[in-house]
Amino acid sequence: MVVVITGDDAGNTPRKVLRVLESGNRILVEGVNRAYKHVKKGHPSSPQGGRISRELPISSSNALIYCGKCSKGVRIGTRVTASSRERYCKVCKDSLGRVGREKADA
Repeated sequence: MVVVITGDDAGNTPRKVLRVLESGNRILVEGVNRAYKHVKKGHPSSPQGGRISRELPISSSNALIYCGKCSKGVRIGTRVTASSRERYCKVCKDSLGRVGREKADA
């Protein structure tokens, strides 16, 4: 979940990330940056033709990770634990989940 901080869709509402694009610096967020695609009759996604509303990607710098404990978008940090790395909220220091795989015991 992320909070969009700039643009027409900015607000404190947490939104779902649908996809992270290959370059890694653009994300597709549900209900944000919607645009119409005009298609001709017989198009696979719309056989009758017309306008299809779809989401377009936004820069990942325009969104903050949502912290459930703080109930707002926050900056995050990473810290190393004994078995893995984890993301944490910079405001309340609460864990936001692990990053990568766990380390194997040596």
